[in-house]
Amino acid sequence: MVMKHGTNYYPPLLTKTARPEMTDRELIGFPESFTELREFIFTKEIQTAIENKTSIYLADLIENKDVSLDIRYFAGQALCYRDDPRIKTLNPSMCDVKGGIVSVGIDAEQIDQVMVDCDHLKLDRIWIEKETPEHQVHLDSYRIGKYPVTNKEYKDFLLDSREERIPRHWFLGRYPRECANHPVMGISEEDAECYISWLNKKTGRKFRLPTEHEWEYAASGPGKLQYPWGNHFLPDHCNTAEFGLLTTTPVGLFCHADSPIGCTDMAGNVEEFVADFYAPYPGADFIEDDLVNKLGAYRVARGGSFSRFQDLTRNTRRHGAFPSDIYVMGFRLAEDGK
Repeated sequence: MVMKHGTNYYPPLLTKTARPEMTDRELIGFPESFTELREFIFTKEIQTAIENKTSIYLADLIENKDVSLDIRYFAGQALCYRDDPRIKTLNPSMCDVKGGIVSVGIDAEQIDQVMVDCDHLKLDRIWIEKETPEHQVHLDSYRIGKYPVTNKEYKDFLLDSREERIPRHWFLGRYPRECANHPVMGISEEDAECYISWLNKKTGRKFRLPTEHEWEYAASGPGKLQYPWGNHFLPDHCNTAEFGLLTTTPVGLFCHADSPIGCTDMAGNVEEFVADFYAPYPGADFIEDDLVNKLGAYRVARGGSFSRFQDLTRNTRRHGAFPSDIYVMGFRLAEDGK
């Protein structure tokens, strides 16, 4: 992999448990002084691989597991300045999920192992307790977005609806063309619901946010994986703080991390709102953590992001939109199955 970093780069390092009074830099695990980050380097080999290629060819290249990450990345970036054929605002790609009885959450006995695996992240044990107990639920057949909703799709919504819901991360309201096929971020749960309402009116369909259980099963599959790709965290499989970019990437780029049902970006890139507000699982205690103390009732978010760490990419992890710029929120679509 040609991806490089400067001589002053070092991986983020957390020295204490995250707390609301900490600065964003502390929460990310970097010093307050400037630190060089990882970056992709454009080489002659990459130029040869992507120049004068059709949009369809580049779209196939992005999700080709036999191609290097660097080439896939620049193929995706090239498509930001064209129409990425994978991104269809009024006909989004959806993955079909067969309904049935599925298992969600974790047993209390598993908390100790999670704490050991993530010891370097200084987690508060109560954050993981929200995932207990493991229990079974019934899911009707449903469909869930292959990709999270992108900037391009969200721009189409804003232009057509004239809604005043510009994402917080579009600096001064400028559409980030260079991130057209990246997931939209910096939106609220109300923005997501408004987008879905608009899309339903345009298409005559009944899109919605996935439920917590639908999201978790789509990420973990029938094998109940801990991460979309398996049971061990792999920092080169997802866009999290460990990877070191600290910005979004084209959807589908980390194709080795696709979930068992074919969803991309379910670990890292941006956190995703789901339909449910936090409530304890059956038989569990209500967890009064920083999210509750700050927000009161809050909508659950799943999947982690480029600015947070591996613990949030665990398929069972239940998080939320803490009001800070480092918590970058997006969403993906769902709809009932046929």
